[in-house]
Amino acid sequence: MKKFLFFIFLFIYSFNSNAHMAHYNKFNKIEMEILRDGEVIGYNYYFFKKNLDNTTVTNQLKFTVKLLGATIFEVESFGEEKYNKDKLISFNSKTRQNKKDKYVRLKFNVKENKYDINGSSFKGSASIDNVIGNWWSHKILQTNSQISPISGSIKEQVVTFIGKEKIELYGKTHDVEHFKLTSKDMSIPKDKRLNFDIWFDKKNALILKVAYSRMGNWEYRVKKFE
Repeated sequence: MKKFLFFIFLFIYSFNSNAHMAHYNKFNKIEMEILRDGEVIGYNYYFFKKNLDNTTVTNQLKFTVKLLGATIFEVESFGEEKYNKDKLISFNSKTRQNKKDKYVRLKFNVKENKYDINGSSFKGSASIDNVIGNWWSHKILQTNSQISPISGSIKEQVVTFIGKEKIELYGKTHDVEHFKLTSKDMSIPKDKRLNFDIWFDKKNALILKVAYSRMGNWEYRVKKFE
C-alpha cells in the first residue's frame, strides 16, 4: 500500500517552477477530474490570482479509493505557488494521507540562486531548474527533474515525444501532442518508477489529460477551464 501511494503522489504532482506565466494569464481556474477504472473518485482544481507581475496559483486536491464499499485510502491536499514574473518565489503545501500529515515549505534563496527546501522527507537545497509539481504547467515536458510537492524529494525524469493525436473529452475533440514521462534511473524498483502518458493542447498551453496504470487505470482529465 505504501509503495502504491508513493507512485500516486508522484503522478498527482509533476510540473515546472519557471512556468512561463504569460501563457496562463488568461486562466482563472482549471478543473480536473480524477478517475480510476473509469469511475470519478475525486478532483484537482487550480486557481490563479494575478496582481501586476505577481501570480499566486493554489491547488486543491481530494480523492478517495474504495474497495467493496470500504475506504482503503484517501488523500486531501492544498498547495500554494507564488511567482514574480516567471520566477518561483515560494511554494507551500500540506497533505493529509490516511490521517498522516506531509508538507513542503520552499523559498527562493536570492543570494545563492537556489531553492531552500524544508519537506517531510527532504531538507536541503535544489537547483532552480527543478520542477515544482502540479498539472497546470506544461513545463513538466521541458525539464529533467522535479521536486515533490508532497514531501520535497527530488526525482529525475525523461520526457519523450510520441506524436500528434486527436482525443475526445466531454464530447469535444482536441488536437494534442502525446508525450511519455518516465524515470531517468531505470534501476528504481518498477513500482516506484515514473511512467505517465501526457496529452498536451499546444494551442491553449494546457495539459488536457494524464494517464497511468498501477493497480487500476488512472486518469486526470481537464473538464473545465476559464
